[in-house]
Amino acid sequence: MSVEMRCLFAAMVLALVHLTAASFSFKAQVGNRYSVGPRDEYIRRTGIAGRLERAQWNFLETFPVFVAAVLMVHLLDRSGAVSSAGALLYVGFRAIFLPLYAWGVPWLRTFSWNIATLGLVLVMAQLVL
Repeated sequence: MSVEMRCLFAAMVLALVHLTAASFSFKAQVGNRYSVGPRDEYIRRTGIAGRLERAQWNFLETFPVFVAAVLMVHLLDRSGAVSSAGALLYVGFRAIFLPLYAWGVPWLRTFSWNIATLGLVLVMAQLVL
């Protein structure tokens, strides 16, 4: 399996980590009664639950592009050093992004997002090199 495909699998796991972290932190905020009920009323997530929800949505904004880029690299047999490095950067810095966002670390969080996005661009760049 190529580095890009391994990173795609890791990103899938990271997506589940995002979902689980956001879900469990919200449950801790509102309790079982609300979380197992019909959720007819909207309760705004605050604190760490709010940050984890925003981190999840932020991840979901780039994840489909990463999936498409990795699958194109794989299907077109274009895997190379640039796409491998890019995939590793994307997954690695997306993994770092989650705790930085949860802890409310502003500058490092943004830096990790920038590096992860650069990784995504590198995967896409491999298609035109």
